[in-house]
Amino acid sequence: MHIGIVTTWFERGAAYVSKQYYDSLSQNNDVYIYARGEKYATDDPVWDQDYVTWGKRSHLPPVIKSLDLADFKKWILNNNIQIVIFNEQTWWEPVLLCNEMGIITGAYIDYYTQDTVPFFACYDFLLCNTKRHQDVFKWHPNCIFIPWGTDTDVFKPKCFKPVKDGWITFFHNAGWSPYRKGTDLLLKAFLDVKGNARLVIHSQGKIADILPDLGDQIDKLTESGRLICYEESVTAPGLYHLGDVYVYPSRLDGIGLSVAEALSCGLPIITSDNPPMNEFVCSENGKLAKVNQYISRSDGYYWPEGPVNITDLTRCMQYYVDHYSHIEEYKQSARKTAECSLNWKKNSQGVSGSIQSINLPNNNIPEELMNKIRKYELQKYNPIYRVWKNHHYLYIMICEMMQIKKMIS
Repeated sequence: MHIGIVTTWFERGAAYVSKQYYDSLSQNNDVYIYARGEKYATDDPVWDQDYVTWGKRSHLPPVIKSLDLADFKKWILNNNIQIVIFNEQTWWEPVLLCNEMGIITGAYIDYYTQDTVPFFACYDFLLCNTKRHQDVFKWHPNCIFIPWGTDTDVFKPKCFKPVKDGWITFFHNAGWSPYRKGTDLLLKAFLDVKGNARLVIHSQGKIADILPDLGDQIDKLTESGRLICYEESVTAPGLYHLGDVYVYPSRLDGIGLSVAEALSCGLPIITSDNPPMNEFVCSENGKLAKVNQYISRSDGYYWPEGPVNITDLTRCMQYYVDHYSHIEEYKQSARKTAECSLNWKKNSQGVSGSIQSINLPNNNIPEELMNKIRKYELQKYNPIYRVWKNHHYLYIMICEMMQIKKMIS
């Protein structure tokens, strides 16, 4: 079949998810990538391939994932696309367009709010890589659970011995979003770790600029030789080989991509005792830090943030420093977990057959649902509505003040 994937397509986690689906589905199908115009990785041999179309940028607000509908439709027709899989598509018009064209649509489940969960009925099938997502969408007739995994041939240990004799090196991948991934919590916790321990952070931006309130701590740890920061994009398999233990106190995650990668590289994990991270980590391959509290996110994302308890995070890290002599054993156990349950080639074997079994597109979306979606889109993306919404209460206040002034006079 001719399958298209609409996605971010440059050096970041969401693109690696799409890349893994491409690798799996292209075994038995012709698969094409439509790269949304968020960022173009042209001339990058990892991303710029002949099956990739760099989508035309939309003039609409970038929050809707920058997709030009006319260009998108042309791509579908030129490649005879029969099925389109959307990865992190938060604007619904491209999905509705596919439905009108008789194209079967699927969603890789990652971002959704309380309001948008019912909208996913527009899709013909849903791909859930975590139990947490599956539980939310189990009402959908074609909710397909594909346990997440990674390429265990790419992400593999260089050796099981400590990377620095006598020391434990903690590694953390901050990526593009250090705050969400709990980098600030990690830095605070690491300050209280005693003994021969150092911290390596890989970020795709300058940590001190992203977390300015922690500038003094960053300088202190760097000057003492306990902190090393790599602030650049690095292609797979990344920099996991620089660490002995992977620390990922994420406040919120859709899939926990780097947790699977780190385990595959033979790193025991310290992460938040919160789904989906704790779906991958247990006492045999790591430690779970307690969550302090749950905080609703400002954008209305379905799941709340769960910042970890800093004292408990320190305790988890201190354990590996104090049990340095067992680190080779811990590393081997982490790799064994990946080989047994996180091999993407095994986990994704059924995805092509599951998708191909869906023969007809859902052309009968209830009008009531269509109206709800378009009303939601109008309220979220129409600039006039946003201005009105932001100043509505100010307007009411001014009117009330004018009314009071009139009454007094």
